Amino acid sequence: MTSVAVDTYPAVALTIAGSEATGGAGAQADLKTFQELGVFGIANLTCIVSFNPNDNWNHRFVPVDQQVIADQLEATTSAYGAASGAPSVLDTVKIGMLGSPATISTVASALAAGGFANVVLDPVLICKGQEPGHALDTDEALKAQILPLATFVTPNHFEAESLSGLEITDVESLKAAAIRIHELSGAAVLAKGGVRLAGPDAVDVFYDGDILEILSAPKVGEVAVSGAGCSLAAAVTAELAKGATPLEAARTAKAFVTAGIHNRVASGAPFDALWQGGPR
Repeated sequence: MTSVAVDTYPAVALTIAGSEATGGAGAQADLKTFQELGVFGIANLTCIVSFNPNDNWNHRFVPVDQQVIADQLEATTSAYGAASGAPSVLDTVKIGMLGSPATISTVASALAAGGFANVVLDPVLICKGQEPGHALDTDEALKAQILPLATFVTPNHFEAESLSGLEITDVESLKAAAIRIHELSGAAVLAKGGVRLAGPDAVDVFYDGDILEILSAPKVGEVAVSGAGCSLAAAVTAELAKGATPLEAARTAKAFVTAGIHNRVASGAPFDALWQGGPR
């Protein structure tokens, strides 16, 4: 196979996440977001999630074997990591659904050894359809093992309440939660109020220890859209991989997701999906 010489190479970003069968969220949403933003995307899968139309569209969850996860991470870092010799070094990763304490330990070990400059955590703290005991153990493992490694965290309303220990009812309490999560993790935070806060606008709060900025856009309906959270974190990841500052990445991601919600995809399921091609 003949190689073609190029002057520049795209930035590279990795998502460690689950596969979501309808294509609206998870690794599928991440890869589409990376591509739209001009980044070469890689996905290492942690689980397979499929909604169950015969059970109120709840999640069906199948974990990927731990050795298979480790093998994926080994192959990816060997091909694009700091020691690979690749012209575009992989130093930016997004963490999505991990799903079990065992997977969290496997991924935490890879992150600690991988030399990643940017670790974007979309802190999935509950998976519907799993027994509460397992979900609680997973939540605690994520907070203990992955959160300290993150450089940027993108919690939704529920996750921001869980991580901060604060009740979020308005923009002021969302600000307080973002500050608390930064204090706990040291990471930049984009806390998402979205449609869950009253008012005409979908409001998110960015805080990195120095800058506190409210990111606001008019709401597009009052119901959350599948893939919005995944795509927001993936857009942050893509922009960081290209060299943006955390605040620049947050602003771009907010605009990207807002456009994707405007240009949503309807289906026979009781939810719409964000379209990553919406900003075109």
